[in-house]
Amino acid sequence: MRQELLSLPKGLAEEVSRNLVMVARLIDEEPEQAYAYSRIALRLASRVAAVREAAGFAAYATQKYSEALAEFRAARRMTGSVELWPVMADCERGLGRPERALAMAGEPEVQKLDKAGQVEMRLVAAGARRDMGQLDAAIVTLQSPELASNSVQPWTARLRYAYADALLAAEREDEAREWFAKTVEADKDGATDASDRLAEMDGVEFVDAMTDEDDEESDDPEVRAAERAADRTEYYDEDDDEYEPVGAGDEDEDARRAGGDLAADDIADEVIFEEDVEHKSGQDERDDR
Repeated sequence: MRQELLSLPKGLAEEVSRNLVMVARLIDEEPEQAYAYSRIALRLASRVAAVREAAGFAAYATQKYSEALAEFRAARRMTGSVELWPVMADCERGLGRPERALAMAGEPEVQKLDKAGQVEMRLVAAGARRDMGQLDAAIVTLQSPELASNSVQPWTARLRYAYADALLAAEREDEAREWFAKTVEADKDGATDASDRLAEMDGVEFVDAMTDEDDEESDDPEVRAAERAADRTEYYDEDDDEYEPVGAGDEDEDARRAGGDLAADDIADEVIFEEDVEHKSGQDERDDR
């Protein structure tokens, strides 16, 4: 990419580079924003293959498959590389043309792909089979030396997950459980939700520790009384025959004092009384020791 950008005037190259960086930074979490940056880069340097490729991936991330396919084809014409072949085939799936994706899986370009690209092409072909309702054929498509290998590669978790998901769709639950478990072993980065799928199959339910129902007060007076008794933030006021928050009386007293409802002499008497109580309490503790 750097070499391609060097063909541009320095100022333009820097501007295009900044936009491509933003595409890469946002494409997973904010694909729409990434797409917007890709359009700016494309407007500035449409003859740069890296820009066309970035624009293709941004369009793909926002499910603009026709646009993505056009950009990938342009990038391929510029570079002559087959690297984008699997994602181009997946765009055909996105456009509702799984038969074209399958046809691409049988083209000579697939043999020119590296191992990662061939596994990706296998995933796309299996997805196309499922799109066409050929579930058993999708399962067979995923069966490969890469699937059987105990070696963990960057594609291993996704391949195992696709196989487990296809098995589950075919109602082969025991086998699906086994392969979801194998997926979890390979998925160190949590790229799939295999652990959740496995837990779901085993009947484990995930619930919130606190639900809205927990916040609702019961209509039964006895239940409300029990709930309040268990809540130490409330106490029972015998004079008013009701529960009140702890400290409510103190706040009321403070408010009355601040508002001048108590006479100065009354306040002084209360302070003296409180000090006497504290002094006596401290004396009693010393006597006990």
